[in-house]
Amino acid sequence: MFDLPDDAVLYAALSSRDPAYEGRAYVGVTSTGIFCRLTCPARKPRPENCRWFATAREAEADGFRPCKRCHPAGATAEGDKAVVALRSAIEADPGRRWTELDIEKMGYDPSTIRRAFRRHFGMTFLQMARNIRLRQGARRVADGDAVIDAQLDAGFDSASGFRQAFAKLFGHPPAAMRAEQGLVADWIDTPLGGMIAISDDQALHLLEFTDRKALKSQINRVSKDMKGKIGLGQSDITGMTAQQIAEFFAGDRSRFDLPLAPHGTAFQRDVWDALCQIPAGQTRSYSEVAQAIGKPNATRAVARANATNGIAIIIPCHRVIGADGTLTGYAGGLWRKEKLIAAERRYAGEP
Repeated sequence: MFDLPDDAVLYAALSSRDPAYEGRAYVGVTSTGIFCRLTCPARKPRPENCRWFATAREAEADGFRPCKRCHPAGATAEGDKAVVALRSAIEADPGRRWTELDIEKMGYDPSTIRRAFRRHFGMTFLQMARNIRLRQGARRVADGDAVIDAQLDAGFDSASGFRQAFAKLFGHPPAAMRAEQGLVADWIDTPLGGMIAISDDQALHLLEFTDRKALKSQINRVSKDMKGKIGLGQSDITGMTAQQIAEFFAGDRSRFDLPLAPHGTAFQRDVWDALCQIPAGQTRSYSEVAQAIGKPNATRAVARANATNGIAIIIPCHRVIGADGTLTGYAGGLWRKEKLIAAERRYAGEP
């Protein structure tokens, strides 16, 4: 989507394993027929054996095969075999109470795993597993089960631990969260992880990945703006959201038609409206978004508004990248931004 720099710059980035080009440039090695990320840990090829590509698809189209060490055709996190194995283990047994001893028994060093998960997801493996157990408990409470039953099902040893986990996220304990009127929260599963959807009967107010660091403050803002607590349950809007998200990832929907109620200032809403005008399969820089809203000098303010978007994917803040083509910060994790942009390439030819 952006012109690559000259070969000398790219080779220097390859030699230093510069992460700034992650997802934006790839090297094909003519002597092996393999293509890699610039961050690949493999021995570096000679400069005359390098060919450069802007996308993994271009490298494959030119006859190169993806490297089995850095997995350049997948998202960044997929290049770490330990991360892939442990995430698969969580999915296979979401109610399991993992410990560092379990990690060691699988043949991994807990400190290495801790750093890897923080690098890719902004949280440790044990925190990710706990969040998934909490999600299970929330669903049971929303379905009307007793809190103690939900607590045991989610794998928490004590009622206080279960209540504290809920209270930390929502600001009040689970017993006070049964849906009656107003806003309701529900979990939506996606190929990129669980998301919290908060809606009423009229619009979607929040859609965020459950492991986002700022999720609690986002929820508090919605609750404060609507002058009430948020219950657990599903509205018709939540169901529509889950269906359209599933269609998006299946390749059957490039645009969403959900009623939205984003919570922000007038300037932030102008930025978010502009984001919704970026077609799937395309990207914009922050300065281009600033120009689109008629405020070309507000690039930094646009970046802040982009970062505070509380309706992920539907309002596509992931389509905004650095002016040099690098994948800049994404609240849901750069690995998700990379995966979303890659997934949307199938829509690039649509109007």
